[in-house]
Amino acid sequence: MALTRMVDKGELRRLDGGVYELTGDLLDRQERQEAMLRPAVRAWDGDWEILVVRSGRRSSAERAAMRRAGRHLGMREHREGVWLRPDNLDPERLPSARAVACAQADRFVGRPDDDPVTLAAALFPLEPWAADAGRLVAQLDAMRARLDGRRPAPLAAGFELAAAALRHLVADPLLPEALWPPGWPEPALREAYGAHDRSFRRELSAFFRALRDPATRPTLTS
Repeated sequence: MALTRMVDKGELRRLDGGVYELTGDLLDRQERQEAMLRPAVRAWDGDWEILVVRSGRRSSAERAAMRRAGRHLGMREHREGVWLRPDNLDPERLPSARAVACAQADRFVGRPDDDPVTLAAALFPLEPWAADAGRLVAQLDAMRARLDGRRPAPLAAGFELAAAALRHLVADPLLPEALWPPGWPEPALREAYGAHDRSFRRELSAFFRALRDPATRPTLTS
């Protein structure tokens, strides 16, 4: 049974009454997705968040865990053991990733001598992210028109596209506006994803309502 396998793998925990809750890596992933969909962004004053890994021997597993934690926190490695990002996010975000990082690194706040726009562009893959975001905006807009106007609605394709957009939003560097390249598509992608999500949920609810009526029972289409 799938639920039993997930419990055995530490992905679910069984509670009283036959209820299950996420745990382990699945819970961490859900927290990251929710944090990126509704990011706790704060006003940026020019400071940067810096994590400096402490000296000493580390196992390969510890190094890998630090790399995952740093990226989950939205930081990038400037050089080995030094992680940076603009200090515009909640410092207490993602407690699980924060705990891993703090076990190996010390946190500082500072400002670079060089141009912060140039530094951000060197740290984060802004051009590829923007190009993919622009394509996703166009696809989300087109899919929303299909969801709103076609019967039966293309729910399978709509779900796959929403998943792709969500993965891309999870990779959003969440830069302060002062560091955005010209035409930065993050606001447009968030708006398009939100509009698509509302249309998809509406059509999905209609699909399940129709399932209860054999005369109008729908089929999933792409």
